[in-house]
Amino acid sequence: MNKPLRLYINVDHVATLREVRRAAYPDPVRAAVLCEAAGADGITAHLREDRRHIQDHDVERLTSAIRTVLNLEMACTDEMLQIAERVRPYQVTLVPERREEVTTEGGLDVTRDPAELRAAIDRIRSIGSRASLFIDADLRMVEASKDLEADAIELHTGPYSHSSDTAVALAALKAAAQRGVGLGLAVHAGHGLTVENVGAVAAIPEIEELNIGHAIVAQAVYIGIGAAVKEMRAAMAAGRGVG
Repeated sequence: MNKPLRLYINVDHVATLREVRRAAYPDPVRAAVLCEAAGADGITAHLREDRRHIQDHDVERLTSAIRTVLNLEMACTDEMLQIAERVRPYQVTLVPERREEVTTEGGLDVTRDPAELRAAIDRIRSIGSRASLFIDADLRMVEASKDLEADAIELHTGPYSHSSDTAVALAALKAAAQRGVGLGLAVHAGHGLTVENVGAVAAIPEIEELNIGHAIVAQAVYIGIGAAVKEMRAAMAAGRGVG
C-alpha cells in the first residue's frame, strides 16, 4: 500500500497580494496557520533577493507561529545563508533565482560551482537543517545532488504542469524519482501543480512530499484557504491510491 504523501503549502502568493498595495494584509503567517489547521504537513516560503513577496519579518514570524515545519526556499548566497543560520528552519531548499523571471523557471544546475554548493550545504547542515536542492528531472542532476551530499531533491514539475503532452515529462519525473531514492535521497516535487494535474505526480511512489502554493492560494479566492488545502489533499490521495 502506498504511503500518504506530505503536502507543504507555499504561502508566497499570499504575500504577493499584500505587496501589490504594500498593505499589512493579507498576512502569509495567518494563512500558514490556517493551512496547518486544514491539514498541511508543512509550510514553504521563498525569501527572494528582491523581496518581491515574502519579507524577512515574515520568515521570522513563521518560525515562531507555525506548529509544523518551515521549508525555506532561497538562492545560494551568503546573505540568504546568514538568514537561514539565524532562523534555523527545518529545511532549506536551494533554488535558482533570476531578477527578471516572474517565477522560478527551471531547476538549479548543481553541476555548476559544486564547491560553492557543497559549502552552502555544509553550512545548512551545521545548523541542524535539512538541505534540499530544487532540480530538473535529469539523472545527471540527481546524481550530482547525491555527490554534494544533499539530504533531499525537489523535482521541478513545471515541464509536466505546463505541457500539453505530459508523457515525456512524467516519464522523466518517474526516472529521476527512482534514481534519487536508489541513491538514498529523499525525493520531493513541485511547481505548477493543480488539483487537475497533481494526481499523476502523486502516483509516483518514490515522491514523499509536494510543495504547492499558487494553485491553492488562487482557489482560496473562491472557496477559502482551508477548503482549498483539503481539496488538494483529496486530489493527492486519489492519485496516490490512499483513502
